[in-house]
Amino acid sequence: MTFLEHERTVLDDLLPGLDKTLASSPLQTWETPGNPGIEEFRKAGGPALLVPAEHGGKGANLLTAVRVQRAVGSRSPSLAVATTMHHFSTASLVETAAHGNGMEWMLLAAIAEENLLLASGFAEGRTGQGILDPAITARVEGDKVWLTGSKKPCSLAWSMNLLTTSVALPDEDGTLRLAVAVVPADAPGLERRPFWKSPVLAGAESDEVVLSDVEVPADLLVRTDVTADGGLDHLNTVGFVWFEALMTASYLGAASALVERTLADPRTAPSVRAQAVTAVESVALMLEGLAAEAAEGQIGDDVLARALVCRYAAQDAIVRVLELCVEALGGMAFVSSGDIAYLNSACRALSFHPPSRTRMAEPLAAYFTGEPLRIPS
Repeated sequence: MTFLEHERTVLDDLLPGLDKTLASSPLQTWETPGNPGIEEFRKAGGPALLVPAEHGGKGANLLTAVRVQRAVGSRSPSLAVATTMHHFSTASLVETAAHGNGMEWMLLAAIAEENLLLASGFAEGRTGQGILDPAITARVEGDKVWLTGSKKPCSLAWSMNLLTTSVALPDEDGTLRLAVAVVPADAPGLERRPFWKSPVLAGAESDEVVLSDVEVPADLLVRTDVTADGGLDHLNTVGFVWFEALMTASYLGAASALVERTLADPRTAPSVRAQAVTAVESVALMLEGLAAEAAEGQIGDDVLARALVCRYAAQDAIVRVLELCVEALGGMAFVSSGDIAYLNSACRALSFHPPSRTRMAEPLAAYFTGEPLRIPS
């Protein structure tokens, strides 16, 4: 079996034709603003990947999803990063269903049937804190809810059909409970603004989404029974595990694209090629083990801790791969094509996603000495 053959086979089985389309054009085709990659993902049925089969989706679990994201990332890092946020939003909606009123299943069915893309307005949660950081705030009058705030960067800002965001809403006795608001992209008061100025990962559409007193239709507001001191920590934990695993797989795919180019260069020493493959495959095996565990059992702090370990191990492995591959491919490869320099920059962006290694150093060390796991603000 050739390098990445398994991951690309999984991708082709679930999203037929997407890998072939991405491989048919140069890397930069898919990395510029307004590129056709997101639409190709939609045409291949990508939005339905994580929607349960009983609701018309493909029913992929986390193990399958990390393989798909690695394959996509090896062709287009921007598309992998952007679609990770769609998948994260979908997974959060599936998890919310365990605490919701049934309306979320109708939304999931619509995502699968109509190939709707979700952008994520969720802020990064913190274990031990009941409500997600309120970048989006809610105003409630009777049965009506209006949202105000902004999310930046927000991947899929221009291609999204729906924006998902968590809000805290009071019930009849004033207790704050979690709700997931789903806002149509064409809702009055929703505005998109340019934000991302870097040419790296510019194809992910990571710009700003602004809500100015946007009314949420009652049938697009999924209320749950989760209170600030209840099961929301579990929802945060599940969301973090999915986010870290899928984002790690996406950047591992981008690093794998460099390894693939190194393997194809007969001038590169076999020892260097073997080292590069070993670096990415060791993390891939670790990530798949984590995903398999998460797919089969209850997700708790132990799984989240391992997800963070996988992510930080991937950052280290990617740095090693970049050192090996960029040097091995040589100066002529670097100057004759923008691919090497681009991938070298894109791969490093994994370290920018929350929570950073520096901020998690003390909490992780404490966790492995028996303390509860905390995600610092």
